[in-house]
Amino acid sequence: MSNTLPFWILKNSARNSIATLQGGRRLYSRCASNRNKSRWRLFSQVPDTGKSSVPCSFFALQKAYRHTSTEEDDFQLQLSPQQVNEVLRAGESAHKILDLVSGVPNSVLRFESNQLAANSPVEDRRGIASCLQTNGLMFGIFDGHGGHACAQAVSERLFYYVAVSLMSQQTLEQMEGAMESMKPLLPILHWFKHPGDSIYKDVTSVHLDHLRVYWQELLDLHMEMGLNIKEALMHSFQRLDSDISLEVQAPLEDEMTRNLSLQVAFSGATACMAHVDGVHLHVANAGDCRAILGVQEDNGMWSSLPLTCDHNAWNPAELSRLKREHPESEDRTVIVDHRLLGVLMPCRAFGDVQLKWSRELQHSVLERGCDTEALNVYQLSPPHYYTPPYLTAKPEVTYHRLRPQDKFLVLASDGLWDVLGNEEVVRLVVEHLAEAGRHKPDLAQRPANLGLMQSLLLQRKAQGLGAADQSAATRLIRHAIGTNEYGEMEPERLTAMLTLPEDLARMYRDDITVTVVYFNSDSIDAYYKGAERLPYGQG
Repeated sequence: MSNTLPFWILKNSARNSIATLQGGRRLYSRCASNRNKSRWRLFSQVPDTGKSSVPCSFFALQKAYRHTSTEEDDFQLQLSPQQVNEVLRAGESAHKILDLVSGVPNSVLRFESNQLAANSPVEDRRGIASCLQTNGLMFGIFDGHGGHACAQAVSERLFYYVAVSLMSQQTLEQMEGAMESMKPLLPILHWFKHPGDSIYKDVTSVHLDHLRVYWQELLDLHMEMGLNIKEALMHSFQRLDSDISLEVQAPLEDEMTRNLSLQVAFSGATACMAHVDGVHLHVANAGDCRAILGVQEDNGMWSSLPLTCDHNAWNPAELSRLKREHPESEDRTVIVDHRLLGVLMPCRAFGDVQLKWSRELQHSVLERGCDTEALNVYQLSPPHYYTPPYLTAKPEVTYHRLRPQDKFLVLASDGLWDVLGNEEVVRLVVEHLAEAGRHKPDLAQRPANLGLMQSLLLQRKAQGLGAADQSAATRLIRHAIGTNEYGEMEPERLTAMLTLPEDLARMYRDDITVTVVYFNSDSIDAYYKGAERLPYGQG
């Protein structure tokens, strides 16, 4: 995203008009029809020369305006610092973990999350839950595109597939026995709620049927202890994506269920999910969400440790994979303008059956009398569509054994990573911890003179804060949308980005969803000390 923000006031945006604006590394076009129905189409990629590379040939935005429905009046809308804080903090959630695992405090101390929408409705989703039949906490970020339906479905369902995959043979038998005798199922997950969380977390009957088929197949494998975590994550991602595809192909009498299945399958979502069990951290990623660790070494220095790789055209391994999976004759067409088939930025995602099915199957499903326009179903026709599938939901799974120096985990959608680098994110979280008093800043080498105090006051004023953010996730979002090209917080820019009207906001920024997980260093250290006391081979 360009740090100098160009802005057009569009007086006739409700009529047949096209406004093309530069925002980040993407070039967007929005068309508005007389029927007031709009659809986004992503044009070709702007050459990637850095985050602040787009020169501004328009005037820089100094004030915030909101376009009104009366073509004559555009009025200035200013937010006070308190109102800015209220907008930024509306999606905050935070939880402390108090339970014990085998008599030792959980390795997760607490977590914070926040979300700021650019799309209307927001297309990002997030999920946090604990497994009730197995140990472990699960954290997920789900970035939707082409609508929110797929991201919502994946955020509702993926954790259940993972939890079932980890169940022992005995627990699965109890689950199946309860279904056969029509008794209540064992509780599977405990969900941690977020403000404005519209996701229906309970398993619906249709989805439960497919989940049951999955656990029946696991029962047939006769594995006493269930899958290991890496296998569970790999199988769950791919199995859920397969079920999403099969559900829309099946004949369904209920029109609402049929329409929802269509919207889920023909929209898409990338996903990044972490599973934490003691010192064992697994991260599964499909797409361009990202997870990093904040690490503090013994000398006090901080660094970031990436746990995921972005699955896009800038990843040489992804390019090689795509070329291996398709004929040599498609080497020049599988990626066009840095997009998969010239259409999609991420190279891995749930849904998006337009890039997975044959054209014949797509036509067969869509010709059943559904109103694709009313359902906002995207029908893509890439010119070089020869050997599908081109897209996969198969995740890359990373394992990391937590150490006392691993202080926190950040998972976020690409709306954050498009504008903030890994090291910058770690720095902002560390600054938040220092300001919040959770980790005292080292002032021994910083004389507390008048100049220092004045600098701190000016910094606080520039941030527009009456008090420090209570959540590191909020701090990250604040800096993602309010920092200029010099790395300084600009109150005018922050206000402008928050007061853009709905039909313009997505041209300048993306939905941003962030979860920060803090680890209990004492608990992790106790684990290693306990392992040292065990007989050889049992640690």
